[in-house]
Amino acid sequence: MKIVVLDGYTENPGDLSWGELEKLGSLTVYDRTATEESPLIAERIGDARIVIVNKTPISKATIDACPNIGLIAVLATGYNVVDYNYAKEKGIPVVNVPTYGTQIVGQYAVGLLLEICSHYGHHDKTVKEGRWENCEDWCYWDYPMIELYGKTAGVIGLGRIGQATAKILNGMDMRVLAYDSYPSESGKKLAEYVDLDTLLAESDVIFLHCPLFPETEGMINKETIAKMKDGVILINNSRGQLVVEQDLADALNSGKVYAAGLDVVSTEPIKGDNPLLKAKNCIITPHISWAAQASRQRIMDITVDNIKAFIAGNPVNVVNK
Repeated sequence: MKIVVLDGYTENPGDLSWGELEKLGSLTVYDRTATEESPLIAERIGDARIVIVNKTPISKATIDACPNIGLIAVLATGYNVVDYNYAKEKGIPVVNVPTYGTQIVGQYAVGLLLEICSHYGHHDKTVKEGRWENCEDWCYWDYPMIELYGKTAGVIGLGRIGQATAKILNGMDMRVLAYDSYPSESGKKLAEYVDLDTLLAESDVIFLHCPLFPETEGMINKETIAKMKDGVILINNSRGQLVVEQDLADALNSGKVYAAGLDVVSTEPIKGDNPLLKAKNCIITPHISWAAQASRQRIMDITVDNIKAFIAGNPVNVVNK
């Protein structure tokens, strides 16, 4: 059985092993293929039975050009790079990795907040440039030092990752509010469920941990920002399309939003004309919340299990049943 990995480098830049996949068939791994539609995608798939992708798109045209495809496995939770509805029509299951980075993504979200509150990187840089050594005073700081104790955090989307974040916030003695369409008993132990307008109005910090659906796309916009506290902090390491980026940039530049910590943007890799690149107090990192070696190993392990289940005739983690 032929197996092809079209864009394996991000998942495994060399610190993991493809060995378990090699045991399942004749494996070909490409570091990179394409992040946009290209004839090269079908060319590289050829007559492979199993196709493994991260961000390389698998379109209707590619599926039609590669009639031997039996399974498309995504090395991620999100699977919008695949035309999964057409794959379903063709009887091709699309499988994903639904849970692998819950803790690390929650950790990263709070890390973005802590960087905003204390600007560790900036102050480290100034010390190494000699500023402390030559300082007239015992210490200095270039930004307001923000204490989070007693402040209110709002978590939009209190699923697995939202709850992981809420646990950390509870440990910091913050009041935690949550907005979610499906309140859970586990969530009630970590946060107070409120309506969205209440969360927007009362939160000092807002975390986005909700999936991208038509009803959540652009949910952070001029109108919802106006309902927030002056000086609010926004953290987003969920999906960039949740935010209307020009509206957020305007709010950062005006001071309505004090700062934003973002690990995602609407178009990735980021484009040079993204208004957030020049916005005040905006930290942007390159979608790496998930990228700790331990979480990438879980992606590898679950993908291997997904393929074993397909070979056994009982596919699991199928997103297009």
